[in-house]
Amino acid sequence: MAVTGSVRKAVLAYSGGLDTSVIVPWLRNNYGCEVVCFCANLGQEEELDGLEEKAVVSGATRCYVEDLRAEFLTDYVFPTMQAGAIYERDYLLGTSFARPLIAKRLVEIAQMEGADAVSHGATGKGNDQVRFELTVMALNPKLKIIAPWREWDIRGRSDALDYAAEHNVPVKASAERIYSQDRNLWHLSNEGGPLEDPWTEPPADMFEWTSSPENAPDEPGYVELYFRRGYPERLNGVAMGPVELMQQLNEIGCEHGIGRVDLVENRLVGMKSRGVYETPGGTVLYKGHAALEQLCLDKDTLHWKQQVGLRYADLVYNGLWFTPLRRALDAFVQETEKSISGTVRLKLFKGTAMVVGRRSPHSLYREDYVTFDEDDVYNQADAEGFIRLFGLPLKVEALLREEHPADAMPPPAEGAGPKDGNWIKRD
Repeated sequence: MAVTGSVRKAVLAYSGGLDTSVIVPWLRNNYGCEVVCFCANLGQEEELDGLEEKAVVSGATRCYVEDLRAEFLTDYVFPTMQAGAIYERDYLLGTSFARPLIAKRLVEIAQMEGADAVSHGATGKGNDQVRFELTVMALNPKLKIIAPWREWDIRGRSDALDYAAEHNVPVKASAERIYSQDRNLWHLSNEGGPLEDPWTEPPADMFEWTSSPENAPDEPGYVELYFRRGYPERLNGVAMGPVELMQQLNEIGCEHGIGRVDLVENRLVGMKSRGVYETPGGTVLYKGHAALEQLCLDKDTLHWKQQVGLRYADLVYNGLWFTPLRRALDAFVQETEKSISGTVRLKLFKGTAMVVGRRSPHSLYREDYVTFDEDDVYNQADAEGFIRLFGLPLKVEALLREEHPADAMPPPAEGAGPKDGNWIKRD
């Protein structure tokens, strides 16, 4: 709990949104400490406008705003995509893998500033508190962590709005539009407000990125993605850096209404929550990358990667990025990505992204083997012996059932039954 003088300087993970905006004056009023703000530019665009001035006006000594977009994509987003990690079938982890990067830089700035504490605006009901704090614990366990939502008497977003008004802190949220949003180069998420009723359809004005599928173009659009060792490097034949490629792919995906997801997910803290996500470019990338793996990976490796993807998604979602297991899984994933080079063509139409072509110099697909026309490389008669051997366990089991049906077995003999290694009588 807040003890005035127990903290000299705190570095706050600052977004400029409702939660973190009210934390600046709260830290000063309750801990009496200096507050330094840090905001990671992960692609929030106009949300970053005036952020430094706003933080200082709210009571911060200074505010760092650093462009981490390339690192975000290269070191966090793309490795997660390469693992095929999807949480609970739908969520492409847009918030989850942003938090360890933000927290890592938060720790570095705290060390640079000589701060003795870090703070964040995650609520006590959510996953982000775990993601932030596990990263801090892994990278600098000596730092004190202040989580105001677990200390103050603000009980919800309405109270937070009142606190902001009391301390003259301007915020985007309002009583009418009270979504909790997270935006970066990968996705835009919304929680809270009318979404707390899982029967309520998301309001149309909530979607700030993607066109509705109904209003998307009546003609399909095509994109070609070139991957090298699992990393996307070209869009429609043009070489691009990760940030530019993601921006353009988002723009194309938004136009065609790609990447909307309405999900009721299991939070780490034990409750279910509803989130509505827009991941236009990310959805296209995931589909394209998966299609190339289907072409280039052998059966056993592909199937094992599906298992790895499930575990990787749990690690990312649960804030366990800086762990030995995640690093070990990454080593496996990177080994599998050595052959994932080639081009995938996708057709985008009214909310759907369909793979319609793929090619690679590492393709394991052989047209001369699978053709229905006459060929000289596969003797279909060979399949008979394969089927006999493959089905042999089934055949033996069936023969045994015929000879000794389970429901026709006689009852145990008089005195039979195990006891201390001997047989005893059963009733």
